[in-house]
Amino acid sequence: MRLVVIGAGGHAKVVLATALEAGMEVVALLDDDSEKWGSNLLGIPIWGPVVAFQTFLERADKFILAIGDNRTRKKMSTLMEGVDWATLIHPRAYVHSSARLGEGTVVFAGAVVQPEAKIGRHAIVNTGVVVEHDCRVGDWTHLASGGRLAGGVVVKDGAFLGAGVVVLPGRR
Repeated sequence: MRLVVIGAGGHAKVVLATALEAGMEVVALLDDDSEKWGSNLLGIPIWGPVVAFQTFLERADKFILAIGDNRTRKKMSTLMEGVDWATLIHPRAYVHSSARLGEGTVVFAGAVVQPEAKIGRHAIVNTGVVVEHDCRVGDWTHLASGGRLAGGVVVKDGAFLGAGVVVLPGRR
C-alpha cells in the first residue's frame, strides 16, 4: 500500500516508523513548515505543504495524519474530507479481532486493544497503551505512552490522557 503521511514532526517519526514496519510504501511526507521542505525524515522526502495532498491523490492509496495535537488533527481531517484514510497497527501491537478501530487511527508498538473495545477515528493509541475489553474511545483522542484503561472505560472525543495514566473500570 502506498501511503502519504501528513506531518513531519516528532510524532510523525513514530507514525512513519510504524508504517514502514507494517510494510507500507511511504511515498511522501507533507508539512506546512517550509524549513523542512526538501529534507527527509527517516529517509522519506518531505515534499511541501499539506495542501499539496491533492497532487498525491492518484499516486497514493491511503493517507494518515501524523499530528500529535488533537485539535489540529481534527481540523486537518475535516479539511481533507473524502481522502481515503489508513488505519495503522504496528506489527508488535495486539488488537483483538472483535475490537474496532476507526479510520485514521494509529496503534503503536506494544499497545494492546482487547475484545469488544471500540476506538474512534484519527485516534492515537501510543506505545505500550492497554485498552481493556468494552472500552469506548472517541474520535481525535490521544492515549499517551503507557496508559491503562480498565474494562468498560468511556473516553470522550478529543480527550488527551497523559503518559502512564490509569483509568479504573467503568469510568467516563
